[in-house]
Amino acid sequence: MAGIVFFKTENMEKIKEFYIQTMEMEIWLEQKNCVILRHENMLIGFCKGKKPCKESLITFFYKGRNEIDAIHEKLKITAVNEPLFNKDYNIYHFYAKDPEERDIEIQCFCHCVDTEFFKSGF
Repeated sequence: MAGIVFFKTENMEKIKEFYIQTMEMEIWLEQKNCVILRHENMLIGFCKGKKPCKESLITFFYKGRNEIDAIHEKLKITAVNEPLFNKDYNIYHFYAKDPEERDIEIQCFCHCVDTEFFKSGF
């Protein structure tokens, strides 16, 4: 099974620029008033709306701490905190905001997890 999570956006161009340039997503499908972006096995859709949907947490996860630190450098302006180790979940992570103030989390697991999907291409 596959799926897409959709959010309403007031500023499609700003959102596309942020997720493509900063979060290194790519356009998977673009339609009249919606765009679906892809990062590894994650699909996120944004559709034009009168008011952005912000009640969510979008989590991106990566293979290791070096990647987390590199993305933190890109997101310094909107980062809520420095990367840190969370012993409860055994993750290294930080939080930031997208251009419409949605919460995003950047993390890596510090224990062994199945990462076969990093190799999948849809």
